Amino acid sequence: MAGGLTALGYAVATLVRVRSLDRVRSDGHPAVRLLVPTPAYRRFDVTLAVTALLADLWFISLVVVFGSDGIFTEGWTGYPGMMDPAGQTYQADVVNAPRTTAWWTFGTAVLCRCWITAGVQLCVLPPAAWWIGSFDTYYH
Repeated sequence: MAGGLTALGYAVATLVRVRSLDRVRSDGHPAVRLLVPTPAYRRFDVTLAVTALLADLWFISLVVVFGSDGIFTEGWTGYPGMMDPAGQTYQADVVNAPRTTAWWTFGTAVLCRCWITAGVQLCVLPPAAWWIGSFDTYYH
């Protein structure tokens, strides 16, 4: 958690440092100026991508940790765990959560022209949702 907050603080500090620099190229074709960020803005994008990656890993870890107490079968925890009927929708909910998060963060990154961050979000969260969906649960 502290590492993610540190990375987020560093991303914000990077954005503040580059605020006086150009974020859009001033030469070339308009499409190139829009799509190819300046080096200062690319530095911010890389920092934001690392922050997003750390947050994604933390998020997926929480899903697995909270699900291991009675949701996932003995293949994961060594014993069947609790038989709480409220856990029946846990797996479906946590498969939808990373997918929804991926599309929202991807869309926001694209709107902000953070291409690296958008790629990280699409490469981490949907496969993580598929991985979580492949777990055997106590209820299946």
